[in-house]
Amino acid sequence: MNEQALKQGKYDIPEPVNKVLTTLQNKGFEGFLVGGCVRDLFLRKEPKDWDITTNATPEEIQDIFPESFYENDFGTVGVKTEEENPNLKVVEITPYRLESKYSDYRHPDEIQFSKNLEDDLARRDFTMNAIALNPYEKDISKQIIDPFKGQEDIKKKVIKAVGEAKKRFEEDALRIMRAIRFSAELSFAIDSETLEATELHKELLQHVSRERIRDEFVKLLLSENPLSGMAFLQKTDVLKYVSKDLQGAVGVSQETSAHKYDVFEHSIRALQHAADKGYSLELRLAALFHDIAKPATKRMTPAGKATFFGHEVVGAKITRETLKDLRFSRETSQKVVTLVRWHMFFSDPDEITLSAVRRIIAKVGKENIWDLMDLRKCDRIGTGRPKEESYRFRKYQSMVEEALRDPVSIGMMKINGTILMDLGIEKGPKIGFILHALFDEVLEDPKNNEEMFLVKRAKELNNLAFEELKKLGLKGRSRLQEEDDKEIEELRKKHHVT
Repeated sequence: MNEQALKQGKYDIPEPVNKVLTTLQNKGFEGFLVGGCVRDLFLRKEPKDWDITTNATPEEIQDIFPESFYENDFGTVGVKTEEENPNLKVVEITPYRLESKYSDYRHPDEIQFSKNLEDDLARRDFTMNAIALNPYEKDISKQIIDPFKGQEDIKKKVIKAVGEAKKRFEEDALRIMRAIRFSAELSFAIDSETLEATELHKELLQHVSRERIRDEFVKLLLSENPLSGMAFLQKTDVLKYVSKDLQGAVGVSQETSAHKYDVFEHSIRALQHAADKGYSLELRLAALFHDIAKPATKRMTPAGKATFFGHEVVGAKITRETLKDLRFSRETSQKVVTLVRWHMFFSDPDEITLSAVRRIIAKVGKENIWDLMDLRKCDRIGTGRPKEESYRFRKYQSMVEEALRDPVSIGMMKINGTILMDLGIEKGPKIGFILHALFDEVLEDPKNNEEMFLVKRAKELNNLAFEELKKLGLKGRSRLQEEDDKEIEELRKKHHVT
């Protein structure tokens, strides 16, 4: 959506949302888009969620929309649509409401429905989220209701609490993390009064459920700039409410030639590279936690060098405990723990053997091996190196591909020793020579890899003198080895290794 369209009061709103809004208004009720979707429209971003607020009560909303459900204490009614897009299958409508004090710093003690839109906007967290929009109002000057100047703050790229920041955070302490998460997501600064209130009230986060902390943490990690978000969590001393072990990594120097940053900065730089590459949540978590046990395992040598023996093993245990505490799913936790446990899988490329590569693939699973390789890239960039790859890494890639490939083999043919014996061919060396001779013919022309042809040729080869058959079989065996070596050579050329 361009700026001219916004000035003309034109908004790109999906049809299911349009339908819900117009239906409400046609029934004589007010209906406004509100919250994050309005903010995103002004930022020329595609909203992920569409929320509507109205002066209708939950009962009135359900009368208007039979295909709806009402399963909470906050008045929000979910209206089902026929849209296939998962973000539009349900449009949420919430009545204007007033909220009393928050005794538990999480939920209002009492909710009252209101007929005044401004009452509803006044209870919201930040000015950029306290704007209401009625795109069907013909008078463009009346389309937007913005009593707290949220549009100005969006233009200034500032996150500012609605009203008194202290009260907003006392109502719901999770808003402290939301402010920091929005800062990372939108690249906005936090207003000085709001920032001061986050620092003064951070201890209220201990009253917030771990699931809600996790959800904000995940959104921060999935933002385009998680490094700044994590740094902000640390700067405001909020980090410990996510993970005390992450907090414990701050300022822990590494005293090695491979690292120019302390453990925490190295970890968030590795995380940022995962974000820059668009990697999954699991890989971003692994990048952040891969060195989590370095503070606990750090030892100094007489020469003044730091060692961190076994940090990957201890780190896997700490990561499992942290993700369990934050209520991550078992599947997510298992994958992240596996990546953390094996992120030190090779050290010296000259000592790597193909059997060692196969063993690590067996330990982490084929489904995780390339994520493990990507984690090494993040680890490398996190040390301050300018490039993801080195000769060592290219060799890793080549050997992993070699270990994963299906080798050129007799097993590729549509005939085997059992079939030959069923044809009456005696078990013994003759079987092997016939198979290798047939394989040579298949390599010469892949169209020959048909059971009917192979059975016919096997019978013909069986009638040859043993020495002649042996000669053909040895030729085929040699050809097989040549083809296998050729594939491996091409693989190594691809990665520029020898």
